[in-house]
Amino acid sequence: MAVELASDRLALLADFGVSATYTPAGGSASSITVIFDRDYQAVDGGSIQFATTEPMAMCRTSDVSGAAQGDALVVSGVDYTIQVVMDDGTGMTTLALSED
Repeated sequence: MAVELASDRLALLADFGVSATYTPAGGSASSITVIFDRDYQAVDGGSIQFATTEPMAMCRTSDVSGAAQGDALVVSGVDYTIQVVMDDGTGMTTLALSED
């Protein structure tokens, strides 16, 4: 099993990523690269079925090492608030977002 290197993570983001602006609460903004996804998710509303979006951004953990719920991320001019930070332990972190 091959070990993923930092250069592998950079190549992934270079191929599939978009520019975003990450701002920690009370901190300074920084430009990072994320893989942004906004899939539709089916929601079981009992007798009514509907779908909603679930925006997520995957980025290098080193770019958001202190990320926490309530921090801000701007992707393609849309403001998002970070709801959940999911560090996968491999150097990548997924941010669950809500649109402001």
